[in-house]
Amino acid sequence: MPHDEGVSKGARQDAPRRRGRRPGGTDTRAALVDAARAVFIEQGYDGATVRAIAARAEVDAAMVNHWFGGKEGLFAEAVLKLPFNPQDVVERLLAGDVTDLGQRIVRTFLTVWDTTGGGVFAALMRSITSHELAANTLRDFLVKNIVERVLSPLVDDDLDFRATLVASQLVGMGMVRYVVRFEPFASADIDTVVVAVAPTLQRYITGTVR
Repeated sequence: MPHDEGVSKGARQDAPRRRGRRPGGTDTRAALVDAARAVFIEQGYDGATVRAIAARAEVDAAMVNHWFGGKEGLFAEAVLKLPFNPQDVVERLLAGDVTDLGQRIVRTFLTVWDTTGGGVFAALMRSITSHELAANTLRDFLVKNIVERVLSPLVDDDLDFRATLVASQLVGMGMVRYVVRFEPFASADIDTVVVAVAPTLQRYITGTVR
């Protein structure tokens, strides 16, 4: 049927072409998120550029605005969305005796982040000095959504102070392990780190802090 075939060809010729070097839609979006996460981890928020992210994703830089409205929106999608449910972490930490809570916190924290080589945590750490939303996200993630929720049913005094002390230890541990990568701590196995760090967290939780 020649006529129908001609119409089909014309329709294909008249169909608008997608911008960028990737032919799809959702695959372009996913590629940008993956590329942005990698660039934010390497460069932090200020150091990352839309052009560099687009080049890493092999798409036109205009796709960043098309899908995310700019670098800010892409940062929120790639970095500020945590790769796990905080409630799951809280339940895991509360499933045990309080005398072992320091060990569970260190082990859980390292296990979650080691699976992605620091991943989103490293991107947050590289960005917090120049991006207020990143700092707020890190604080809310550690102090509000995790540590305070775990400690509140277990401690009778200085909840805010104890939670902040625990969070400060975790942030420092994460910075050394995933961002500046001080050896031998950066490559130490989880059991070794638990033995070394957990007693300090346990004192913050159940010991005297003032």
